[in-house]
Amino acid sequence: MVRALTAGGELLGWWAALTLLWIVLIGPVDTLEWVVGAGAGLLAAAAARGARRAVGDR
Repeated sequence: MVRALTAGGELLGWWAALTLLWIVLIGPVDTLEWVVGAGAGLLAAAAARGARRAVGDR
């Protein structure tokens, strides 16, 4: 239970940071760009979490 909560929090943190970075870097934002940014942020967050776990498990 605690491990799942920690993983969810980490994923949420990565997602929020990466989505915010996307929005800040593209300039004027419309609805489609929010959706694409959120999707790209989620994929990148999953990759970042996986990479961190791979390095940490050594």
